[in-house]
Amino acid sequence: MILFTATASAQQRSHYTQYVLNNYVLNPALSGIENYTDLKLSIRDQWVGLNGAPRTTYLTIHGPLGKSDYKTTATSYQVPGENPRGRAYWENYTASEPHHGIGFSVVNDRTGNFNRFTSTVSYAYHLGLSPTLNLSGGFAAGITSVGLNSDGKAFFGPNPSDPAVGGATAEELRRIKPDLSVGLWLYSADFFAGISAQQVIPQKLAFVDDANFQQTGKMVPHVFMTAGYRFLLNDDINAVPSVMVKYINGAFKNNYQGELNLKLQYRDLFWLGGSVRQFDGYAAMAGMNVGNTFNVSYSYDFTNTALRTYSRGTHELMIGFLIGNRYGDTCPRNVW
Repeated sequence: MILFTATASAQQRSHYTQYVLNNYVLNPALSGIENYTDLKLSIRDQWVGLNGAPRTTYLTIHGPLGKSDYKTTATSYQVPGENPRGRAYWENYTASEPHHGIGFSVVNDRTGNFNRFTSTVSYAYHLGLSPTLNLSGGFAAGITSVGLNSDGKAFFGPNPSDPAVGGATAEELRRIKPDLSVGLWLYSADFFAGISAQQVIPQKLAFVDDANFQQTGKMVPHVFMTAGYRFLLNDDINAVPSVMVKYINGAFKNNYQGELNLKLQYRDLFWLGGSVRQFDGYAAMAGMNVGNTFNVSYSYDFTNTALRTYSRGTHELMIGFLIGNRYGDTCPRNVW
């Protein structure tokens, strides 16, 4: 019963509070969107204090191929002596020249007795639809390994084994499946909008081999739709409200969940933000950019569901590195 709850009636892919800072982890169309190679590392401890609580770690890296133009965009890092968050940014914005992008991601998500490991390679193509509007499309392909921990400790405390799987071998407790994601990303000087689908190939998932066992778990598609707009409050401070809607059959009430975000940024030095998640709770975020080398951000989630009685909240830390940053950017130009 635990298996089927996790695979048929819940979100199967990892959740990220700070996805707005790394939309690539949800949408492969962002591969190569920046002028440099973007490397990000993240760790997320969800529902701290709850036995068997989820822990997600990931590494993503992506960069452009054949991108020869230098583009100043809504989410860019500053150029020495310039302020890309100021008014001059809109006056000088131009769409990217057509170029390719490639990327690689590794995600490990451990929840209770289940461990999911996903590794993919991505490709995207970017082109300008108009002098100020860009569109990219991409895909990511790889493998997902779903394993079951036979000692049962995550759910059953110090007892050494779960009798349902105690006699199984490691091979019987792991399933390797192909993984495919696709996405589109529309972006300009002051807005972005995207749609992506993960786990595109529906697949059965079960850790038993018994003809009398009729019902099996499923790996179902996850659809993510997101959009945001950048407002200039003054020449030093801008606001970026955004929204995301997830559609996962069987995971939420009416199969969808909405999320509202707001990010306030002072130049390219630091930012504060918050989000409200439907059917769940709230989150606060903060981050800073350290020169044109790396950035760091942190978020804290608290739930208003019944889990608040047992959980001490959720922590998520992310560190980003800018590799091959020949233009001296200090903040992303094309992502938020």
